[in-house]
Amino acid sequence: MSESRTSADGGMETSYGFRQVADGEKQGLVNQVFHKVAKRYDIMNDVMSMGMHRAWKDAMISALSPRKESGYKVLDVAGGTGDIAFRIVEASGRQAHATVLDINGSMLGVGAERAEKKKLSGNLTFVEANAEELPFEAGSFDAYTIAFGIRNVPRIDAALSEAYRVLKRGGRLLVLEFSEVDMPLLDKIYDAWSFNAIPQFGKAITGDAEPYQYLVESIRKFPNQENFAAMIRQAGFSRVTFTNYTGGIAALHSGWKL
Repeated sequence: MSESRTSADGGMETSYGFRQVADGEKQGLVNQVFHKVAKRYDIMNDVMSMGMHRAWKDAMISALSPRKESGYKVLDVAGGTGDIAFRIVEASGRQAHATVLDINGSMLGVGAERAEKKKLSGNLTFVEANAEELPFEAGSFDAYTIAFGIRNVPRIDAALSEAYRVLKRGGRLLVLEFSEVDMPLLDKIYDAWSFNAIPQFGKAITGDAEPYQYLVESIRKFPNQENFAAMIRQAGFSRVTFTNYTGGIAALHSGWKL
């Protein structure tokens, strides 16, 4: 498997990191990764982003600026542990309702426990389902968010089409994802950190380096900013933009259903 990024034409559906897998095989392999890391997911994100994921997520919520209305409904996909959903509910003054959807039950279990401790359960619904086939009626949500999850979905085009379907007219898509570094020195430092340090930290934290190796490789396979923006447009979204964070280590993509 080439280490080059996939394009807007696809390729992630059979890419398990740098390894080529059979059509339909990736989802099961990804599920195993997240069953392994569910209890230590926040630590994992700290390791992979050098702690910056917290600031990036806060910036994502600021960009969303959720309305402080009880009728405001957000779907947070691949958000099992609740990290984004909790932020959205708090930013809305605990008025919004967030549906947290994840294909992985272990991740959802962690999120439900955290919601109870934060006394946010009344503002949240946890749903185990596939991002490629959402169990909701068309036009159900004001916003669709997904943070560091879209690259783990085998058929990204299907997930984006589903996002468009379930959004209300005037609804917004926000996707936060690791992306392509656009600073010459930073890219070398980040590559060295990613391929040498992250798997070793992962092994020390969880006893298993393999999930972290996959996650690092999946970042390098994911389409770059321009190509992913093209995929969002292809799904029907308008006013598609992206904002780089920390030199492009991560990027926030935005699109509207108009």
